[in-house]
Amino acid sequence: MGFKALATTSAGFAWSMGLPDNNVGLDQTLAHLRLLAGAVDLPLNADFQNGFATQPEEVAANVGLALQTGVAGLSIEDFSGDPSAPLFDLGLAVERIRAARAAIDDSGTGVVLTARSEGFVWDQPDIDETTRRLSAYAEAGADCLYAPWITSLSHVSAIVAAVSPKPVNLIIHTPFTTVAEAARLGVRRISVGGMLAKTAWRGFLDAAKEIAELGTFSQFAELPNLNGLLDPS
Repeated sequence: MGFKALATTSAGFAWSMGLPDNNVGLDQTLAHLRLLAGAVDLPLNADFQNGFATQPEEVAANVGLALQTGVAGLSIEDFSGDPSAPLFDLGLAVERIRAARAAIDDSGTGVVLTARSEGFVWDQPDIDETTRRLSAYAEAGADCLYAPWITSLSHVSAIVAAVSPKPVNLIIHTPFTTVAEAARLGVRRISVGGMLAKTAWRGFLDAAKEIAELGTFSQFAELPNLNGLLDPS
């Protein structure tokens, strides 16, 4: 379909198992990454959440396991796992990125390290703190920087300026911009998180509701030919 790379999403994987986001463990995630990396020819980026650990040495060990799955990139976020104090202290967060960088360098794999700051996800929408953190993560060795749930073009520009010349990933989870506009702002990579999964679930739920409430099947009209899409010939 013209994509240059693929990425996992922790939310989409959790939903496929009937779980909320942030409820899938390390072993399940590693198995998921091995399956996907072995099934596609395009580079695969792993949503590796917060490294499934707190301390830098544990993050490094888990990143080492992820590198063995065949992924071409992975992200580490600064979410602590505690919604009441959602972000790791900046000093610890920086050391975690530095540890992930060292694990990748020691492996010789060349895997791309993306560092994420999660303030906008966890009701701490402070762009100054976000840019401060992303700048620190860039200095600690992250190849790409990322702040999920940004929806302001001025915030996008601020992040691009703060970490330049390193590339910025932008997740587009609402229709607030376009690929062309993001490119003009200096964004180098775009992802959509769990939005494709959500659009699929919307169709599923709409069809199921119609069947249950009306007994009709209008949602089954003009569906895509999946066999044609998936036929390798």
